Amino acid sequence: MHFTKLHGLGNDFILFDGRALPDYDWNAAALPLCDRRSGIGADGLLILLDSERADMRMRIVNADGSEAEMCGNGVRCFAKYAFETGAHPKPHMRIETLAGIIKPEVLTENGQVTGVRVDMGEPFLDCKDIPVEGEGRCIGRELTVLGKTLTVTSVLVGVPHTIVFVDTLGELDIASVGPAIENAPMFPRRTNVDFVRVINDHHVEMRTWERGCGQTLCCGTGASSVAVACALNHKTARGIDVAVELGTLHIDWADDNHVYMTGPAETVFAGEVALP
Repeated sequence: MHFTKLHGLGNDFILFDGRALPDYDWNAAALPLCDRRSGIGADGLLILLDSERADMRMRIVNADGSEAEMCGNGVRCFAKYAFETGAHPKPHMRIETLAGIIKPEVLTENGQVTGVRVDMGEPFLDCKDIPVEGEGRCIGRELTVLGKTLTVTSVLVGVPHTIVFVDTLGELDIASVGPAIENAPMFPRRTNVDFVRVINDHHVEMRTWERGCGQTLCCGTGASSVAVACALNHKTARGIDVAVELGTLHIDWADDNHVYMTGPAETVFAGEVALP
């Protein structure tokens, strides 16, 4: 079956047009396909499907076979693919996800895709919606993992994210601290984890541990959640640049309470693979 591999600032995906195989077990297929030694290698699969509610539907299957509600880098890659292949040749599109209808806009210059701006919707801040154990909002709450007490803020922009503000990223053992927070009892559906160093009022650095993927080079829902958390904790303005290892995403938490993410999407290669 034909596939296309794309990435958004290093967060990489294998994209299939699954409209002819609506009942295929993509969850089981994700493990061998995403394996970086014996498969194509990726953080997850993106499956293009028909939708009765929007222009098309996007399924997101993590590398471990679990299903994600939304993926910010993934939706940019998905929109670029749909635009360039003619699955939806218009720059504005409506994509059905488990987190609702997402509305990306493909940005072009001289006929070439230069990036994608995505309306990520309104953030959810109440503990019951994220979900996080407890009442009200999870802003500046203490969490003890691995014998250390951290101050965390949790929000939901498509998927749940928990943000930890740090003074430096270089000495951080994300491979240990990330999964400890992800699986902490206060998160009944687990959580993605973002470690953030604030540079100034409009710039931060981020590293992410993703639920179901492990440490990734970039996370669009994470950057969106970080912008909200930074504003809630009075650390930055509502419009910021979020630097990751391979580049920068621009995030605006706008006056309409929607979060808007702008960033690149790149095609790596395409080919044919026998489905498991």
